Amino acid sequence: MGDETSTSVPAQEQEPTVGAGSVKQQLSRLVISSLRATVPEVEVEPMVEVSAKFADYQCNNAMGLWSKVKGSGTSFKNPNAIGQAIAKNLPSSDIIESTSVAGPGFVNITLSNRWVAKRIQDMLVNGISTWAPILPVKRAVIDFSSPNIAKEMHVGHLRSTIIGDTLARMFEFSNVDVLRRNHVGDWGTQFGMLIEYLFEKFPNWQEIGSQAIGDLQIFYKASKSRFDNDPEFKERAQQGVVRLQGGEEKYREAWKKICDISRSEFDLVYKRLNVVLEEKGESFYNPYIPQVLAELNSKGLIQESEGAQVIFIEGHQIPLIVVKRDGGFNYASTDLAALWYRLNVEKAEWIIYVTDVGQQQHFDMFFSAARMAGWLPDQKGKFPKTSHVGFGLVLGSDGKRFRTRSTEVVRLVELLDEAKTRSKSELLQRLTENGKIVDWTDEELEQTSEAVGYGAVKYADLKNNRLTNYTFSFEQMLSDKGNTAVYLQYAHARICSIIRKSNKDVEELKTSGVISLDHPDERVLGLYLIRFAEVVEEACTNLLPNVVCEYLYNLSEMFTKFYTNCQVVGSPEETSRLLLCQATAVVMRQCFQLLGITPVYKL
Repeated sequence: MGDETSTSVPAQEQEPTVGAGSVKQQLSRLVISSLRATVPEVEVEPMVEVSAKFADYQCNNAMGLWSKVKGSGTSFKNPNAIGQAIAKNLPSSDIIESTSVAGPGFVNITLSNRWVAKRIQDMLVNGISTWAPILPVKRAVIDFSSPNIAKEMHVGHLRSTIIGDTLARMFEFSNVDVLRRNHVGDWGTQFGMLIEYLFEKFPNWQEIGSQAIGDLQIFYKASKSRFDNDPEFKERAQQGVVRLQGGEEKYREAWKKICDISRSEFDLVYKRLNVVLEEKGESFYNPYIPQVLAELNSKGLIQESEGAQVIFIEGHQIPLIVVKRDGGFNYASTDLAALWYRLNVEKAEWIIYVTDVGQQQHFDMFFSAARMAGWLPDQKGKFPKTSHVGFGLVLGSDGKRFRTRSTEVVRLVELLDEAKTRSKSELLQRLTENGKIVDWTDEELEQTSEAVGYGAVKYADLKNNRLTNYTFSFEQMLSDKGNTAVYLQYAHARICSIIRKSNKDVEELKTSGVISLDHPDERVLGLYLIRFAEVVEEACTNLLPNVVCEYLYNLSEMFTKFYTNCQVVGSPEETSRLLLCQATAVVMRQCFQLLGITPVYKL
């Protein structure tokens, strides 16, 4: 998961381009130089974090260093003396205005106003991509969404899809090559049941095509009922799986038809959410399973237990089953084959799995087996590595798992459509009441309702720590007060309105104007803007999208305080303050982009 409070600069990134990376990364590089000069005999990572009280940032290495050098004939008398030396040995830099040492060696670092202003102005001229953090990997696989073919996508898939897409966007912004993988369940025992039911009900299914199946959910339930209540059909269905997996043409053709119909259902959800995925389902990895199991067997990892082939994992009472008693493969076999493929063929350095927390034990055991095989390093923090991104449940107002009144899982397409409908209704009511409806075209109303409605659903999910459960409430998520996407859309639209009303060409001001941070609220806003890169870095390192949500909400609050206390239009500082407005809007838009939310420019 990584350390949430300190930044360690990866070995391969210790000497990147001057000015590259987040502020914390740049300060960390200065601290590394100082540590080498201060205690050349000790290898230590820089401990740099934001300071809440005494300065802008703080270096906290002195205490740890003192415990390592104390009693070794060092000339340092105490941790404070080490802190003084660290401060003194910091290389000369435009970044730092001043330093001071407090208590047991905490080095307080105050940033130069001129440097902060210049960093913001450079971003406005050269684009927000120049603020992308530097991550220690070049290629990652993010495995998310992963519904089962022929089954309804439910709210759990919504969480996996939204969280996975946001992680992918954050990594992509950080210049990582992301392989967005949809590991759909397309090879399980249900296919024998579905195919045999199709053959029985529609002997001429090839001629009538998709109409034979119609509503896939109804078709699935009918075939499941037959499977559960008719032993003869059940046996036929189980043989059907064998025939499918054996490659029998008729079965493969029917399987492909069912998968195609299911995919078109999934695509309705993905299109609304603006999510792009590349499908590589269970069937894709099936051909690799025998060779992967042979490799694990040659390493002495697979043993026979009660007729099954298993891997015993230390610390777990039950083993990881890789071949069932009947000789069939299962999730573990497929997951091991997929991991082998991702490491050896796709050359991924970080493989991230986004599923509900209930699958934690499976991933713990599966990752342990990969370490036992020597595929992954034993040492924590080394690459290649794997991570399970777990998430909690979505609850209804009754505190139970979110379902419709008929206790069915909620259809995602209908849920998203309702969010858009409610959003449009509220927008129309407000525009009618304030007399501005005449300024809006039908197309603008549609696009804004969609952006606000879908964005509200996404943000309501992402703003929570993903491990917690949360209650689904349209009223709450579509409120324009508090920490909601609607409130943030209004905040962004208001900044755009301020810039429009100034009648100034902000593009021209970027190169002709200069930002100054003389007022305390200007400085607070400026400092928070330049923290953007390290916030994204933290969200990626710890795989926590809510860190970006929290930053976005705090930024909008800081902007409100700045705007309340610092007149923009018509003030002597108008140019500088308009540029601060523009910088805030640009950073907010990038946060929206990372969260998969379409920003609106007027509301």
